[in-house]
Amino acid sequence: MKPLNKQNLVVTMLVTCVLCVLAAHAQDSEKKVKMRDLPEPVRKTVQEQSKGATIRGLARETENGQTSYEVELKINGHNKDVLIDPNGGVLAVEEQVSLNALPPAVKAELERRAGKGRISTVESITRNGVLVEYEAQVRTAGKRSEIKVSADGKSIDK
Repeated sequence: MKPLNKQNLVVTMLVTCVLCVLAAHAQDSEKKVKMRDLPEPVRKTVQEQSKGATIRGLARETENGQTSYEVELKINGHNKDVLIDPNGGVLAVEEQVSLNALPPAVKAELERRAGKGRISTVESITRNGVLVEYEAQVRTAGKRSEIKVSADGKSIDK
């Protein structure tokens, strides 16, 4: 075996770094599942949350070693995603809302932050039963970005 020269050492280090990053991301994953694959408490919550809605998809997510389940719904013409813990508790709800239905301070801040961009969708984010923020998808000159505003209309990100 030849001793590693500086160039080979750098390549070896880069390959090692890439493999470490890939391994870390392999642990965080999302997998589509069927209703029959859900634990009973999660299935019960999905059934409760989906009353009057169409289930568009179900997934099991693992992030930082924590497993949760997501149900994607279509209800009254808009999207609603519900994140559920393995015991059936609702962790978060993301629900599409109309820009015109927002509180005036929230709408004004989103429009100010969007500038010349076009707001395509807005979602309310509820965690543990409390409305915490709004997220807006914005298109500006063909590029997409996201704006977050607190429930009272204060900017969250730069």
